[in-house]
Amino acid sequence: MPGKQGYFPADSMAVRVMSKRAVGLTYGERALVVGATNPLLYVGTAENTSHRETPYNRLALTGRLFEAVFLGTKAEADRALDFTRKKHERVVGGLPEAAGPHHPAGMHYSARDPHLMYMTMAFTFDSAEAMHDLLVRKLTDGEREGLWQDFVRWAELFGMPRSAAPATYREFRASFDTYLASDQLFLTAEARLVGAHLAGAEKQKYPLPGTLRHGAPALALIVQGSLPLRIREIYGLRWSPADELAFQIAVRTMRAVHFRPRLAPAGPLRIALRGPSAPSYATLARGERELIRSGRPSMPGVDTTRRAQETA
Repeated sequence: MPGKQGYFPADSMAVRVMSKRAVGLTYGERALVVGATNPLLYVGTAENTSHRETPYNRLALTGRLFEAVFLGTKAEADRALDFTRKKHERVVGGLPEAAGPHHPAGMHYSARDPHLMYMTMAFTFDSAEAMHDLLVRKLTDGEREGLWQDFVRWAELFGMPRSAAPATYREFRASFDTYLASDQLFLTAEARLVGAHLAGAEKQKYPLPGTLRHGAPALALIVQGSLPLRIREIYGLRWSPADELAFQIAVRTMRAVHFRPRLAPAGPLRIALRGPSAPSYATLARGERELIRSGRPSMPGVDTTRRAQETA
């Protein structure tokens, strides 16, 4: 919980933003969807994960680890950092096939590569900033700079050299927006499938148990509506006028609730406003496991045979 003696004090921008549950429940999916357009990051993760066919379990694990560093005690953060460090030691390889003009077959990737560590942080920061602006309130220039510096420190804890990241938020924003508009973005066939699934292309099909099943489509709508237009176009996601209207209503409701909690409706958008999101991520992962045990794959169409053969 915020306020514990961790790496980030209770009044830091990192804690103030990441403890907002509207941010905690949405930024991870958005970051994974946008980040999947980086072939080295996506393939490097997909080829070295036990959650290839269970994206929600991967999301839950990542969210729990990130939250431990942002909001936990130093002991909790250190355990998460040590776990991640050991996992990353084995994430190394090359692209099995070409992924666009900038990523030829055989191109090397490593979880310890400073630039890839920076890009992981950049996608995460961009989504946390975007969801806070969208669902809570717009940050001031000073708050953005403070949040940026906290995220750089966060990435350093995971091993990123400080020199790998832009010195200021303004420099980051200019370079990252240029990157998102460039032809470096590319979706492999699997990344397109998984990213569209996480973005809620079929908003009614979420593997959640109990009452959370009713809230998931609203959160999926918010995540998909928050994506830059170019990202939606790359995925080929349909976005109708009805979707836009529902999205705007959901966003206005969430923002209003943060200023007047008593306005929270009894329904899918009624969530605790502040605190860790790890319990919700755990519920998400449990729902996915239940789905798979019932014989219905969470991620239909993802070919896991190659990785199984490679690791046998």
